[in-house]
Amino acid sequence: MKTLSRSVNMSDHIELAKFLFVRLHQLGVGSIHGVPGDFNLTILDYVEPAGLTWVGSANELNAAYAADGYARIKGISALITTFGVGELSAINGIAGAYAERSPVVHIVGTPSTAMQDAGTCLHHSLGDGDLRVYSRLYKSVTVAQTNLRDPKSAPQQVDAILRQCILESRPVYIELPTDMVSALVPCSVLESPIDLTVTSSQELHDADIDAIIERIHTSKQPFIIVDGFASRYGIVSEVNELVRITGIPTATTPFGKGIVNEAYPNFYGLYEGVIGTNIPITWAEKCDLILRIAPLNSNVNTLSFSTIPEAQRTITFNKDSINICDTTTFRDVDIKAVFQAILQRMPQDKLPHNEVYPQQLHHPLQELTALPEPTADGVVDQGTFYRRISSFFRPHDIILAETGTASIGSREFILPEKTQLLNSSIWLSIGFMLPAAQGVALAQRELGASGKCLPGRVILFEGDGSFQMTSQAISDIVRNRLNVTVFLLNNDGYTIERLIHGMSAHYNDIQPWRYLQSASYFGAPEDDESYPVTTRRVGNWGQLMNLMRDEDFSDGKGFKMAEILMAKDDAVESLKTLVNKAKSSAQ
Repeated sequence: MKTLSRSVNMSDHIELAKFLFVRLHQLGVGSIHGVPGDFNLTILDYVEPAGLTWVGSANELNAAYAADGYARIKGISALITTFGVGELSAINGIAGAYAERSPVVHIVGTPSTAMQDAGTCLHHSLGDGDLRVYSRLYKSVTVAQTNLRDPKSAPQQVDAILRQCILESRPVYIELPTDMVSALVPCSVLESPIDLTVTSSQELHDADIDAIIERIHTSKQPFIIVDGFASRYGIVSEVNELVRITGIPTATTPFGKGIVNEAYPNFYGLYEGVIGTNIPITWAEKCDLILRIAPLNSNVNTLSFSTIPEAQRTITFNKDSINICDTTTFRDVDIKAVFQAILQRMPQDKLPHNEVYPQQLHHPLQELTALPEPTADGVVDQGTFYRRISSFFRPHDIILAETGTASIGSREFILPEKTQLLNSSIWLSIGFMLPAAQGVALAQRELGASGKCLPGRVILFEGDGSFQMTSQAISDIVRNRLNVTVFLLNNDGYTIERLIHGMSAHYNDIQPWRYLQSASYFGAPEDDESYPVTTRRVGNWGQLMNLMRDEDFSDGKGFKMAEILMAKDDAVESLKTLVNKAKSSAQ
């Protein structure tokens, strides 16, 4: 049974708000994101007494984005907003967390139960007396919802919804009315940790596991495609072990990049169908068995669905189901237990002896080593920037790539072992990654302080247009003295939109900002060795190469920002190809 618990100083009863926060603390939450508002102020009084840190976000949208980033690193996060205006400001971020499976607990301070029952015409409402309307909106973007109205059932409600948040790896929604904040509940419940055991109604027998293994053994040209939900399902280590011991040619989707150790000799980068260079689609189409692990079937992630293989030659591993070549389906299974059983029962002396395919498949490292030295005074181009900047990365770094040119370009990163890459492959809300970086940096600091991870840098690649969406996140980063390195790609506007439509249209222009002054504007300390602020402006390759060797910039301590000047019509070739194909199909 998977449980997480810490000792709690208990009396017979405890206030409901404190109970909730202690439970979150037991599950590993160390900090709470959010914005104060009149319906949640008394709730916030219980944050620090429960052993948690109040982050204090500049706005609710950024708080939701940051909570998402935090959850992707620590496995759960929490966000507090006020009724109506606060929760609606956050709903975009919560929807993204739902779409991309981030376990965020959204706590909303709501009007008292008496006011809810009476249908009082309150501020932050729509004036029609319906004070539950926003909770109904949240039903579409959270996996579970609860309204804590009864002290007798509240502890069980809290435990049930937190369990769902973690096991489903999706946001949940908790309403805490003002008159319930200090309601007393039995604290004896806290002595027993929340049961996080995965229950399944169908267990795969040894014969079922052996049948899967036999499919692998008898295949002539197998192929493994790893997708991004593998991290949400907690099977990253199992998937890497499968890739390692089988030696089967392996690729990831864009969403899955960073999950597989890219140093493995049988790792061939991203499978991008007709636009891919490492794995030709003609080779993939000849594979007689494809193991497709934790897929996200969005058009962006599958290149307009072109990389989804035929079911008849595919074993698809989802969160709680397995489809074997469109002949057998197992439902309601524990996917982690399935992979562990496969690894235990797979006889390595019978692994398929597949020939290496050097003429057809290309390891990503080959592309990095083949790059010629750039001209020092040459303009930094998108075409080679992402491969060249890969030499800046180190093991244990967490790298974030914002939606747009940065996200598409990040597919060309060459990642060292034990690095993580975070991107968006279905929600695609520009501006997400800057506040997400704040949440990631906070989560990483907490894990480092607890000795649960080795220190690494948080490195963000952000476009100038995206930066302008959520720039207040810089304030949150500075306020909490977080270590974040930002590569701001300044291509003078919305380049990805220019490529899609309106290359010279004024609606794709943005106001030029003095980006390197943002940390100062948001109150970063000056000449403070405990929190150094380093900024650089890069206009050519020579300056970029010098920056990558600059120890003051590369140490990852404090706040770093490099503004990289790029042409407004420049993009990686894969993005240009994707846009042209989309235009052709639309005609």
